[in-house]
Amino acid sequence: MSGIETPPLASETIFHLGFFEIRNTLIMSWLAMIVIFIVMFFAWRTKYKEVPGRFQALLELIVEGLFGFFQSVIGDKKQTRTFFPLVATIMIFLMLANWMGILPGVGSITILGEHEGHMLNLPIFRSMNADVNMTLAIALISVIATQLFGIAALGVLPYAGKFFVAPWRDPIGSFVGILELIAELAKIISFSFRLFGNIFAGEVLLVVISFLMPYFAPIPFLGLEIFVGFIQALVFALLTAVFLKMAATAHGGHEHGVEVAHA
Repeated sequence: MSGIETPPLASETIFHLGFFEIRNTLIMSWLAMIVIFIVMFFAWRTKYKEVPGRFQALLELIVEGLFGFFQSVIGDKKQTRTFFPLVATIMIFLMLANWMGILPGVGSITILGEHEGHMLNLPIFRSMNADVNMTLAIALISVIATQLFGIAALGVLPYAGKFFVAPWRDPIGSFVGILELIAELAKIISFSFRLFGNIFAGEVLLVVISFLMPYFAPIPFLGLEIFVGFIQALVFALLTAVFLKMAATAHGGHEHGVEVAHA
């Protein structure tokens, strides 16, 4: 009997487009985006009727529910309207990608290819967030967007004043500013490895359980992974919303809303 082959930490390259490597996690991210675009297309076709059908009503329920939740966290409707497209997109994209990672065929449909100098059966599809490069990319989007929204809300100099304080004027404030700057950089690591660690651990868990007790035993763990996939996406989006709120708030508690242009 062969031993358990747990998924490797690094995602596998399926093929190349010129010098660009197409990895199995990247394929899953494309599939998740295709699903979102298909839903958007059918939502656009509904023309937002006054009396919505079931599909439109479901979408409105999801959007209104998410908006109400994030508004309760942010505490300002104007800021929520500004931040909502980003945080809602992050949550839906990550949740969909997490759930697609446990679909039948993911990890089991393979092709023969080379990985780290060895010829192996490489899975064509693999959970997107089981690749730290993917979670790092989303983390960078979140952290960079936080800085941009903060600058837009407060202005360049006031926002920079959160991190850079003249030490001869306020030594303690200067030290605190350095700590806050380090904390901003630490968010990238925290975001990346929290999501990656949870999804990769779930991937390994399913492989081990399926090997030890196949057929019916993995079913409860699939339910657990559905719940974990939702919670991880929610936590990522929730922290992004909190950090956006903090970035758009000046020291001293005076809040500045980001101006939103309406057509």
